[in-house]
Amino acid sequence: MKTFFDGRLFVETGDITALEIDAIVNAANSSLMGGGGVDGAIHSAGGPEILRECKKLRQEDWPEGLPTGKAAITGGGRLKARHVIHTVGPVWHGGSRGEDGLLADAYRNSLRLAEEKNLSSIAFPAISTGIYGFPRDRAAGIVAGLLKEYFEGTPGLKEIRLVFFSKQDADAFLDAAGNLLK
Repeated sequence: MKTFFDGRLFVETGDITALEIDAIVNAANSSLMGGGGVDGAIHSAGGPEILRECKKLRQEDWPEGLPTGKAAITGGGRLKARHVIHTVGPVWHGGSRGEDGLLADAYRNSLRLAEEKNLSSIAFPAISTGIYGFPRDRAAGIVAGLLKEYFEGTPGLKEIRLVFFSKQDADAFLDAAGNLLK
């Protein structure tokens, strides 16, 4: 585990579904009905309550599905995390469809929603870098730049965790983010 910004940003490996934290971020698909990867793991570990709340979000707020870059919140169900912030990252199409901005929006809107709900801690997986194919090094630069800007401003959150599934993924993030986090 490495820390940055006076111990407020943690880069680590582990199981995001096991964290005791105010909110974990779900790299969701627009249907909010669960899926593969971290989305499936969160729905599985959190139990049926998360799916019930997601169905309600779809009915009341997002009948066409949660748009890419937006964020919505549910309770944590059986998770140790109190809440799940669902966000949809972009599918990589070579970088010509605004993917960079949409990825930044997914992180930014998740942070904003956590602050609006007066949460103090949040954990992110590597959004869009799995099945959605976003290049890891490119995502690392975007996320590191966004978090540097966040911490240099007036951050409302006391703790942000970037939780990677493997040490390789965490090391790749740290290598690519390099100077931006110093």
